[in-house]
Amino acid sequence: MPGLAPLAARLRGLAERGVYLGTSSWKYAGWLGQVYDPSRYATRGRFSQRKFEQECLTEYARVFPAVGGDFSFYQFPSADYWHKLFDQVPAGFAFGLKVPEEITAERYPKHPRYGDRAGQDNPHFMDADVLRELFLDRIAPHRDRLGPVMFEFGKIYRGALSKPGAFAERLDGLLSRLPTDRFRFAVEVRNRGFLEDSDEYLSCLRSHGVAHCFNSWTQMPPVEEQLARPAGFTAPHVAARFLLRPGRTYEQAVKMFEPYESIQDPYPEGRSALTALIDKCLAEKRTLFAFVNNRFEGNAPQTIELALDALAPDGS
Repeated sequence: MPGLAPLAARLRGLAERGVYLGTSSWKYAGWLGQVYDPSRYATRGRFSQRKFEQECLTEYARVFPAVGGDFSFYQFPSADYWHKLFDQVPAGFAFGLKVPEEITAERYPKHPRYGDRAGQDNPHFMDADVLRELFLDRIAPHRDRLGPVMFEFGKIYRGALSKPGAFAERLDGLLSRLPTDRFRFAVEVRNRGFLEDSDEYLSCLRSHGVAHCFNSWTQMPPVEEQLARPAGFTAPHVAARFLLRPGRTYEQAVKMFEPYESIQDPYPEGRSALTALIDKCLAEKRTLFAFVNNRFEGNAPQTIELALDALAPDGS
């Protein structure tokens, strides 16, 4: 789309300085006419959803230098799948990929999609061997297009691992068996006590050169509060996901914002945290990978553009 050229140039300039900004996923028909040219996805004069979903990543990558791949949370894609996906973007583009939940779910949620596993303990929780064989080895050939490999640990409500020390000890065991010299790992937690009640979690990450993923989520402290802790910067690279306004659930955000055509509920404090994070990483020459979700304000591309408008004068 012609009107995106200035945004694309700003994002490219930031990426050249080590700041990669993108959205969480990319297949949103609500962005047609904003990010995507509808005529590219017409078949016999009509919009084709299938053509759009198969091909729109290439058009996305002409504007944004990075994207968050939430899809990998639900599966171990095949090597062939990865080849086809990475071939759609240029070298230097950064995929932020979520580690499959078969590694990060201590217990499977009680949801019909889990079948017989629903509510059961996960035998592969923090299983380094499975992670390497079915995930890391398959994406390793594409490291020139990789940003952070992100562990999303859902909230742990009970048991020993709900305590910061026990979780940090188990996490240390996992990270000790992973090639942290070959991948930029990041960890996202949803137990606010891991940040507020102890330094064991952050110390564990720091000892392995793994980033804490700053995250805006329902039950976590706002990102601006997380940024106020200097100890939160645990690695040379920085990861951040701007998902939800704290206090709002995923289901509430979907109901409010779909089909994500524009910002509908501005969250200036959260957006300011993104701007502050960009400014900090530019000033300290840190590599940043930040991903914005449509459910943060209603439209991720607009959130990113407004955050850039507020950058300090020496920012791009």
